[in-house]
Amino acid sequence: MTRRVLVVTHSGREEAVAATEETVRALEAVGLTPVLAVDDGGPEPLGDLELAIVLGGDGTILRAAELTRGTGIPLLGVNLGHVGFLAESERENIAEAVRRLADGDFAVEERSTLDVEVHLPGEADVVHGWALNEAALEKSDPARMIEVVIEVDGRPLSAFGCDGVVMATATGSTAHAFSAGGPVVWPDVDGMILVPLSAHALFARPLVVGPSSVLAVEIVNRSPANAMLSCDGRRRVEVPVGSRIEVRRSGVPVRLARLTHAPFTDRLVSKFGLPVDGWRGGTGAPRPYGTSVGREG
Repeated sequence: MTRRVLVVTHSGREEAVAATEETVRALEAVGLTPVLAVDDGGPEPLGDLELAIVLGGDGTILRAAELTRGTGIPLLGVNLGHVGFLAESERENIAEAVRRLADGDFAVEERSTLDVEVHLPGEADVVHGWALNEAALEKSDPARMIEVVIEVDGRPLSAFGCDGVVMATATGSTAHAFSAGGPVVWPDVDGMILVPLSAHALFARPLVVGPSSVLAVEIVNRSPANAMLSCDGRRRVEVPVGSRIEVRRSGVPVRLARLTHAPFTDRLVSKFGLPVDGWRGGTGAPRPYGTSVGREG
């Protein structure tokens, strides 16, 4: 039986071309058949694939998630970008990663995605979309705000002028939502985030809601500008005044292959280069300076 592995990469970078050639050789050496997807194209058709190796940054992983949507194929990211938050392996470890994949020596982690509906004024048909990271609604005219009402579970919460609204998964909490001042949410938290962008309002704080909630944003008729909705920065739709966007948890997850069992905290520290000097940690270890230990006796 032929074991086929999708290789997703971006051919425009010299490093990516070299990494792709190395990956293909490594796959063939362990008896796996590579199926290449480069640029914005993909293999036609995908057929039976065992898994996918993604060479690049988070943007390339998002494209691989789009290519494999609904197949259940695990994605292993090899970081060729700057941060590569979704990636599992680094460039220098390709051969070892391929060997472990061939041996089945990896775990699979499921990440929730979003179902997105856009209700356009005067249109009976609903525009459907999805996102792994976020659905970002942003103003089309740089000189004008959009006026919106945000809603949670069918009830209005607040109205304000803003540059936009980001609705994200826990996975997307370290992407656009993070840049806008949203919270970092651990990936095992099965919820959604709403983060207003540059809102002119007394109450325009980031929100975290549960997995069964429905988030909605309406561009009210008094809004001076239209907007654009972008799902993961890849799938876009124009959103005129009077439109309504609804976002809920999808039943179709993205599956990520994991080679290590390091906690998410370690990934945060590594990817963002966070300072942890002075940490003592561990059961029975001395407490860090500045903590209260109470009085004995």
